[in-house]
Amino acid sequence: MSDKLKIKLSIADRVYPLTIAPSQEEGLRKAAKKIEEVIKQFEQSYAVRDKQDVLAMCALQFAAKTEQHSINNDKEVIDARQKLSDLVAVLDDHLK
Repeated sequence: MSDKLKIKLSIADRVYPLTIAPSQEEGLRKAAKKIEEVIKQFEQSYAVRDKQDVLAMCALQFAAKTEQHSINNDKEVIDARQKLSDLVAVLDDHLK
């Protein structure tokens, strides 16, 4: 018995059959739903000539969010390291 699951996702009026691990199903369905929501927003907000344009803007929006999240995480890690370094310095001074 195979541990793969066959599903169909609809994105931009096209159906995509996928064979996935069962653990991926929820994430993929949520992602497809989010893409559909963003497509609707773009279609309602802008004069769109082509689905490809809408999909390109969706891809750009998702990629930008991912990159910004990565940048924010990098800044948080740098801030945390600095705070730990400062704390170590305070402890070293106190223990001397």
